[in-house]
Parts: sequence; C-alpha cells; structure tokens
Amino acid sequence: MILRWLVQRDVVVIPKSKSKERIIENISIFDFELTAEDMAAITTLGTGKSSIFDHHYPASIKGICEAKFNI
Repeated sequence: MILRWLVQRDVVVIPKSKSKERIIENISIFDFELTAEDMAAITTLGTGKSSIFDHHYPASIKGICEAKFNI
C-alpha cells in the first residue's frame, strides 16, 4: 500500500528484495489505485517524529551508540 501511495504522489521508489514473492508484490501496485480518502488516511500516519528516539537530540544518539546490548 505504501508503495502505491508513494507512486500516486509522484515519488520515485526503488524497492529492494531478494524474495521472488516480495518482488512480485512490489510490482503489483499498478493494477489498483488508492482513493482520495485512502491517500489522506495514509498521509496522517506520519508524525514527523521517531517513536524510538529523537535524532535531533545529540544525547539520545550518544546513548544509543554507547549502549551495550546483551544479545
């Protein structure tokens, strides 16, 4: 859906995948069109903010870079 949304907004997209099934899904966006209501609804999903951290705040970047993960 997001690929179709981008194409309808005249945004050039270059999807990437190694999976044959996913490649087929990515190219199958030209047999339908999103309605104006769909386009508006998808547009409202972006908040312009990261839900993980604020990349404009240097301390949050430093904290992530210095974090030690027990993986």
